[in-house]
Amino acid sequence: MAGGCVEAAGVSSERAQQYQGRVTLYVVFACMVAAIGGSIFGYDIGISGGVTSMDDFLQKFFPAVYHRKHYENDHDSNYCKYNNQGLAMFTSSLYVAGLVASVGASHVTRRYGRKVSIVSGGICFLVGAALNAGAQNLSMLIIGRIMLGVGIGFANQAVPLYLSELAPPQIRGGLNIMFQLATTLGIFSANMVNYGTQHLETWGWRLSLGLAAGPALLMTVGGMFLPDTPNSLIERGHLDKGRAVLEKIRGTRNVEAEYEDMVDAAALAKSIRHPFRNILERRNRPQLVMAISMPMFQILTGINSILFYAPVLFGSLGFRANASLYSSVMTGAVLVASTLVSIATVDKWGRRALLLSGGIQMIVSQVSVAIILGLKFGGDKVLSKGFSALLVATFCLFVAAFGWSWGPLGWTVPSEIFPLETRSAGQAITVSVNLLFTFAIAQVFLSLLCTFRYGIFLFFAGWICIMTAFVYLFLPETKGVPIEEMIFQWRKHWFWKKIVPCVEEGHQMENYQNCNSLIK
Repeated sequence: MAGGCVEAAGVSSERAQQYQGRVTLYVVFACMVAAIGGSIFGYDIGISGGVTSMDDFLQKFFPAVYHRKHYENDHDSNYCKYNNQGLAMFTSSLYVAGLVASVGASHVTRRYGRKVSIVSGGICFLVGAALNAGAQNLSMLIIGRIMLGVGIGFANQAVPLYLSELAPPQIRGGLNIMFQLATTLGIFSANMVNYGTQHLETWGWRLSLGLAAGPALLMTVGGMFLPDTPNSLIERGHLDKGRAVLEKIRGTRNVEAEYEDMVDAAALAKSIRHPFRNILERRNRPQLVMAISMPMFQILTGINSILFYAPVLFGSLGFRANASLYSSVMTGAVLVASTLVSIATVDKWGRRALLLSGGIQMIVSQVSVAIILGLKFGGDKVLSKGFSALLVATFCLFVAAFGWSWGPLGWTVPSEIFPLETRSAGQAITVSVNLLFTFAIAQVFLSLLCTFRYGIFLFFAGWICIMTAFVYLFLPETKGVPIEEMIFQWRKHWFWKKIVPCVEEGHQMENYQNCNSLIK
């Protein structure tokens, strides 16, 4: 066995077949309330692109972009009319703040529970929404964006963990994807708000930004009434309370097997003083690779660029203002519908099937967009109505594929694979990587669009080819596996079993033999 023997990851035997309980209305309701945290992330993604295409907003904060938009008619500049680093910074500053906040949120989530982080995120987002709505200058606007980022850092760190820990194994995927459903509903709602406020002169953009307080208020108030997860309660020493919550969410008093898994996991978690240092150990290597790769690949699909720059993007491609926002609303609706498809199928077909099929469809869509733009747009060419409709349809196919694959599963998979002792740290890494790449793409997308033109879509298609191959080779199926027994999936995998040790030094021989039987 490569690497020798090191300390085992808490749970030493599989008890999944002994788990009892049913899907209760209580756990579904609690997950629905917690998932509202995703809507603040989605609302910001959707609202940013619409606001940055509004003339009143551009005149006040980015007059150079406004001038280029209205007074430079050279077709060669169509790809470049919104290329402005200050405008990109408005969008991307939030993600830098979220990246930093997620590291602090990891400590709060582990020490004080998932619930505290959810409520803290909602409060920060409320403050940011108020600052943005009342912004009088660019500095006030950016400070508001930073507070929004702190809120998103806390919410994205805590909510996926909360959903994965509270949900029963057989429907964990569907309940966890409620986070992404809330995100997509936030995007769609933001697109609808932008469509309505674009005609409100001087203050339409303020209303768009200020309405971010709506989902933040729901998350804050709702979070106050949520139970904490039994995993977190047991980890923090509240064994009786943790068991009581477990019995309530499973609808039965016969929860001994699942409770024992949690107690075993908590015993090891309490012995780990530095989870970020521990996560670098060899036995946590596959989870660490997934925590970095899944969110990185999710952003490198190009989806965030398309979603939060959709009105700007369609405007650059020759759509009129109304048509560009209308197209964004359409893509937002497709994203919601495809996320519902994912909820319905993820626990039947599994994570791998959705990721692989979605990847193939996204590759075809991105290449198709590049071909359409390369042949029919640029220079003196203007997209005809027919090709404009075809372009929107192709974008919708791309968004649909993302919505049932990398959109939800880019969050679901990392949140369900870590052992308890490194779960908060692992989710912090996931959120940080997601926001880091979101920031980078947000900051450079308009410049890349200006430089590469239609080639930008081939750039993203290339990355989707890589991530699809990665899933096929290195991601084991996690459908139906109890969250505290996920370690056994790595020990069965053709590649990771060479890296993840089976037993700790001095462990009983029967467990060593059981482990060997798993990897043969």
